[in-house]
Amino acid sequence: MDSGWLVLLSVAFGLLVGAGFMALLHAAERRGSNAVDVVNPAVPDGVEQVINALDSAGVVLDPSNNVVTASPGSIAFGLVAQQTLVHPELIALVDKVRSSGEPVTTTVELARGPFGDASIHFLVRVARLGSRYILLLAEDHSETYRLEDVRRDFIANISHELKTPIGAISLLSEALDPAADDPEQVRRFAKRLHTEAARLTRITQEIIELSRLQAADTLRSAELLNVDHLIASAMDQNHVQAELRGTTLVKGGAKHVEVYGDESLLVMAIHNLVGNAIQYSLENSRVGIGVRVEDGVVEIAVTDQGLGIASDDLDRVFERFFRVDQARSRNTGGTGLGLSIVKHIVENHGGDVRVWSQLGRGSTFTIRLPEATPVASASQGDSR
Repeated sequence: MDSGWLVLLSVAFGLLVGAGFMALLHAAERRGSNAVDVVNPAVPDGVEQVINALDSAGVVLDPSNNVVTASPGSIAFGLVAQQTLVHPELIALVDKVRSSGEPVTTTVELARGPFGDASIHFLVRVARLGSRYILLLAEDHSETYRLEDVRRDFIANISHELKTPIGAISLLSEALDPAADDPEQVRRFAKRLHTEAARLTRITQEIIELSRLQAADTLRSAELLNVDHLIASAMDQNHVQAELRGTTLVKGGAKHVEVYGDESLLVMAIHNLVGNAIQYSLENSRVGIGVRVEDGVVEIAVTDQGLGIASDDLDRVFERFFRVDQARSRNTGGTGLGLSIVKHIVENHGGDVRVWSQLGRGSTFTIRLPEATPVASASQGDSR
């Protein structure tokens, strides 16, 4: 009986030791699995799909700053190359977030690619992604900075443009009193006063007109207009200026073409182009106004035989107050707003304006507008 109990106790003890050993093995296995997860965890589910769907730049980095996944935008902007961040500024932000654990949002100006001087302004946000990874998001804000630069330039330019005639009027008015006994001097000063006042009025009117055009998204009232009539009106307004410079105005191309729009605005647009062509042409030269219709688009081209525009300036000629020849424009009374007004008038009519130019050969500005096509009536469309 005693020997039977001893056998049972031995078996029970063996089972207990075996169970304990298996429990230890399972515990060790779980700890090993957890250690592997800590050393080499996977990127959280769905993050890679979200990053790939971003239009902006998105990057996930591991502890060695290797790029685990990156959006197409981050590569297109030149932020990522060969699975690494390109810019030291971004690497410094990532390291800062990794050490502090706090997210960072800031603006950074970075070079676009390894060549050239072009740069991009980014709004960058860097934050932890889980316990191991870092998420970097960058959004291109270059357009915001560009618009701010345009606003500053506009204020600076308008201040300068207004200061010139206002200063001249002030000086001339002060000179009138001492010259009261000299009728010839008074007449000369009065003529200058009239010229400067007219220039100030013109600048003010063009600024008001440009502001009105920029505020209008669409035309409130449009009517059917004959392009021949629009061109004839614009040529008539520039007739005196053309005669003074010995410039011949020539019209050619398609006839009896029609567009929908505001007559006064379209005449102003063509007038500005013709006036510019005369102003920047050589004396005793020729300015041509041609009309063409193709695929439902009416093209009104104004061509001069002037000195032309440098290729670097072609993209800027429609900016407010930008003038290719600053000194010459000032002498001829130009404001630098004419082409900007043309651009906004044409865009408000659903068209666009283009420029071709070559130094020494002249320039061609082309207004492109939708052709007005007649709508058939129900009776005309009924074949019964």
